[in-house]
Amino acid sequence: MTQTVKDIAAALGAKAYGAVDLSISGLSEPATAGPDDLALAMSPAYGDALAQGQARAAVVWVGADWQALGLEAAIEAPRARLAMAGLTQMMDSAPVVVGISPHAAIDPSAQIGQGVSIGHFTVVGAGAVVGDLCQIAEYVSIGAGVVIGDNAQIHAGVRILRRVRIGAHVVLQPNVVLGGDGFSFVTATPSNVEIGRKTLGKTPFTALDDPTQHRIHSLGGVVIGDDVEIGANSAVDAGTIRATSVGSGTKVDNLVQIGHNVEIGDDCLLCAQAAVAGSARIGDRTVLGGKSGVGDNLTVGADCVIGGAAIVLSDVPAGSFMMGYPAQQMLAYRARERQLRQANIRRKAVTKPDERD
Repeated sequence: MTQTVKDIAAALGAKAYGAVDLSISGLSEPATAGPDDLALAMSPAYGDALAQGQARAAVVWVGADWQALGLEAAIEAPRARLAMAGLTQMMDSAPVVVGISPHAAIDPSAQIGQGVSIGHFTVVGAGAVVGDLCQIAEYVSIGAGVVIGDNAQIHAGVRILRRVRIGAHVVLQPNVVLGGDGFSFVTATPSNVEIGRKTLGKTPFTALDDPTQHRIHSLGGVVIGDDVEIGANSAVDAGTIRATSVGSGTKVDNLVQIGHNVEIGDDCLLCAQAAVAGSARIGDRTVLGGKSGVGDNLTVGADCVIGGAAIVLSDVPAGSFMMGYPAQQMLAYRARERQLRQANIRRKAVTKPDERD
């Protein structure tokens, strides 16, 4: 896709300078940019690298002397990452599935909207509803009765099981699984986990007379709101009786686990390898950092940030910044870490032999 500097700036709502009619065919880092690329030099740290490439135009930071940087044209980006979102969307040339493959297996009772594309060896079950303009890649499974809103992008290998409802403009990256059974089992008599919770570990554990784990089936399905994106190899388990839900605008990274009966609010971010245990509730606009976790039946309020690798083991009030294991308020966590470092320094000072002897 080729666009002029002027058109790109207009689409971004940004200011353009210099030879704004230059044609741009791609994006590049400054040091490797060709003459038809738009170099991304959005902070002074990238300014020197422009001399290593051949870019004639670049996206630069506010106040940059673009002419001194050897450029013929420049776009000024006050907020670099926001500009990146617009630029990458404009320049995305990802292949698009066209039409419905003759190798797709679509049940006669399924309802397929206008302008839908379905790739090779995809299966659409009985009574499923697929909205208009959906792009469904190859090897996708869409279960019986599933409802998918308009303009969904469903990539290869996605599995959407029964009792799943998906809103409009949803993106599911490769190998997402929606609606698998939750990890929910019960033994005939209280398990060691139940005993441990009740006695706080004061009672020694013994072998159960009948250790058979009886599955509690998941009948509640999954509800995904509008404008949700779910990353590759992530899973959202079906609820037991009521649906597991992911609110509109929420973005889920790769390798994220959302357990049965979980409620995720609107506009949340769940980073890679985050895990939310069964029946937990996550408030609107909350961020879960990479490898963070939330225990079962807990509530994390709205507008919280749970730092990377933090493990939430109790309810979190709205507006909190939590870190560590177990997760605690960021200021308290930093104070504790400072105390531990100071104690470690004192210990070493006492135990380390005097190097002067």
